Amino acid sequence: MNLGNHMIVTAAVGWFVAQSLKLSINLAKTRQIDFRYFVSTGGMPSAHSAAVSALATAVGLQEGFTGTLFGITVVFAAIVMFDAQSVRRATGQQARILNQIVQELFQEHHLSRHKLAELLGHTRLEVFAGMFLGIATALAMAQFT
Repeated sequence: MNLGNHMIVTAAVGWFVAQSLKLSINLAKTRQIDFRYFVSTGGMPSAHSAAVSALATAVGLQEGFTGTLFGITVVFAAIVMFDAQSVRRATGQQARILNQIVQELFQEHHLSRHKLAELLGHTRLEVFAGMFLGIATALAMAQFT
């Protein structure tokens, strides 16, 4: 079955499955559907990790695991996953602290209540879960081509 650019489709399916799992996990926890989880960053599993791992695996399966293109996608995936679990996570932690400061100042000085996004990055577990989900997605998608 021809799905167009198999690499892009596989990465998109990896992202879609991860975001759908976030929505399902939140539904199981809260018993409410909150579609913001479908487009949010952060949380279990990492959709960024799922997408780039699916892409790297699809490239490896199609082009070979010893080729230059696979090497490039692995480096790209590693950078994205490192960023998700370090830089973006630290940004989320800083946002949480700033929101606490603003909340205290709001009570004293009536400042704006606009909150910064706090769920931005991922734990290592969320990144690894996304990575394994992406690999599994690419392996499953390879069965259809």
